[in-house]
Amino acid sequence: MAKVHRLMCAVLRFAAAGAAGAAAILMVTSRETTSFFGIEMEAKYSYTPSFIFFVVAYAVACAYSLLVLLVPDGSPLSRLALTADVVLGMVLTGAVAATGAISEVAKNGNSHAGWLPVCGQIQAYCNHVMGALIAGFVALSVHFLAVLYSLHVVMTYTTICPCH
Repeated sequence: MAKVHRLMCAVLRFAAAGAAGAAAILMVTSRETTSFFGIEMEAKYSYTPSFIFFVVAYAVACAYSLLVLLVPDGSPLSRLALTADVVLGMVLTGAVAATGAISEVAKNGNSHAGWLPVCGQIQAYCNHVMGALIAGFVALSVHFLAVLYSLHVVMTYTTICPCH
């Protein structure tokens, strides 16, 4: 039974790492140059702080998901890893939320603030960012499943009251 738990955890971790790595790579490679009324404009992920936060958070999540596979089951380090999983999940949620908010403003603008939508001029860039967001949501969902599964495994093999 322990081998099944370890295999399931490994599959979830590899899937989370793959999706997180894909999200970070998609965001890093998002770039487009366009001309608007004769003015050359370039759109890059590094021009937006929330996109940089997204890249860093998902790159860390990718590396962490692979490193946590080295933690032996049942060790005190596995409980620390579970705590780190929960913290990382909150960071990933914040990163995808911040990126989604900026993307929504880029797509639809904000009439109250006088911001115009820009995705009509830089469509390839916006599509790239949308792909990164989709991969980010997938990574976040798989990471959440890995946390729930790890919590289940820890609670299954841990006695709540050591006096019995």
